[in-house]
Amino acid sequence: MLSLKRRTRGEALFDQLNVAGMLLICFITLYPVWYVLVNSLNEGKDAMTGVIYWWPRVFSLENYTTVFKNEGILQAMWITVCKTLAGTLLHVFFTAMVAYALSRQELIFRKFYMLLGTVTMFFSGGLIPTFLLIKQLNLLDNFLVYIIPVMFSFFDLIIFMTFFREIPAGLEEAAKIDGANDFRIFTSVVIPASMPVMATIALFHGVYQWNDYFAGVIYITRKIDLQPVQTYLYRIVAQSSTSGIAQSAAGGITGRTVTGQSIKLATMVVTTLPIVFVYPFLQKYFVKGFMIGSIKG
Repeated sequence: MLSLKRRTRGEALFDQLNVAGMLLICFITLYPVWYVLVNSLNEGKDAMTGVIYWWPRVFSLENYTTVFKNEGILQAMWITVCKTLAGTLLHVFFTAMVAYALSRQELIFRKFYMLLGTVTMFFSGGLIPTFLLIKQLNLLDNFLVYIIPVMFSFFDLIIFMTFFREIPAGLEEAAKIDGANDFRIFTSVVIPASMPVMATIALFHGVYQWNDYFAGVIYITRKIDLQPVQTYLYRIVAQSSTSGIAQSAAGGITGRTVTGQSIKLATMVVTTLPIVFVYPFLQKYFVKGFMIGSIKG
C-alpha cells in the first residue's frame, strides 16, 4: 500500500499564499463588472447620494427600461449583431480558404505571398492612408466598411496553416480519387476536420467585431443609423449632457429617477452580456476531437 508523502510546512504555506493570490486576482478582475451591474440596477437619483459597492440600495429597472425605449440603442444593437455575424462568418471562411491554398507546397509563388503577408504583420500604412483607401473604395457610411477591411488576417492565416498541415494527406487523396476538385475538398473535407480551430478564430474575431467602436467613429459620419452599439455608447460617454438623452428616451416619464451616469452603466451591461453568454457555447469546440468528420480507423 502506497503511503502519502507528508507535505512540509513551507509547501502548505506556499499553497495557501498561492490560493490567496489567485482569489485576489479574481476579485480584482470581477469586482468592476459587479460594480457596474449593481449600480445599473439601482435608482439613478439615489446612486448620486452615495457610492454603492455591493448591493443595490434602491432596486430599480428604470435604467434598463430607458435604454430599451431608446430606438437609437436598439438600431445600434441590430447593426452590431449583423456585423458580428456576417463579419465573423466571412472572416473565418475567407481566411481559411487563403490559408488552405498557401498550405499547399505546389502553389506557385507561395514563398513570395508568405513574405508579403509577414511584412504586413509588422508594418502598416497608418490611419490616414487607410482612411483615404476606404474613401476611394466608397466604403464611407457603408455597412461593408465593417466587413471588407477585416475580412482577412495574416495572423489568423498562420494559425489555420499550422492546423491544416496536420490533416492526413490520405483524406485529400481519397477525395481526389472520387473526383473532387480543390474547392470541394476544402468545403467537404478540410472544413469539417477543422471545426476546433475555426471555432477558436470565430470566437476571437466575433469578440473583436462586437467590441469594435473605432470603425464607427472614423468611417460613419453621416448615416448615424449605421453606427454599432459600441460607437453609440462611446458617443454617450463622450457627451456632457447625457441626461437629455435619458429624458428623451423615456418620453419624460422616468426622467425624474434616471441619470446620465445610470444610463451609461445600463448601456454597458446591455452591450457586454450578449458576448459573455455566447462564449460558453463556443467553448465546447475547443475540447472536441482533432479530426471531426474524418474517417475513423
